[in-house]
Amino acid sequence: MGLEIERRFLVVNDGWRQFLQYSEPLQQGYLSQGSSGFTIRVRCSAQKAWLTIKAPTADPVIRHEFELAMPLAEALQLLDLTPCRIKKTRHHLLLPGGDWVIDVFEAENAGLLIAEVELPKADSPLEIPLWCGAEISDRGELSNAALAVKPWKFRQLEAKM
Repeated sequence: MGLEIERRFLVVNDGWRQFLQYSEPLQQGYLSQGSSGFTIRVRCSAQKAWLTIKAPTADPVIRHEFELAMPLAEALQLLDLTPCRIKKTRHHLLLPGGDWVIDVFEAENAGLLIAEVELPKADSPLEIPLWCGAEISDRGELSNAALAVKPWKFRQLEAKM
């Protein structure tokens, strides 16, 4: 069984840009997402596609993850069937301590930037860059799956009320 060990942070400035390696636009749609944290999603880049199944563990930083490559044409058909989707550009960074990415969300999630770092172990030492703000690893309402259902702009409107 695969494990995803990931910490997530809100991005507070553009200091991350100096570490940019490459970027890719992504679309992802959710076929299933339960309140328990179990999700099934399809993700497409310009050339590749994956079907991913995730399930929670007792630690919000660790999730079970099964990622299966699939033909892009089939994934795009499947994406069209998903009721909840997100679009974002993923920026891959060159930083020590793990695999860092910045997700810059689009459409109804525009304005939201999230830094993610995948770690080899849950207790791996991590130097958090200055452009990272609040840690949101345990905030389920800011997961990609939750943002597909209730986008950032609606959360921002609620916060202003």
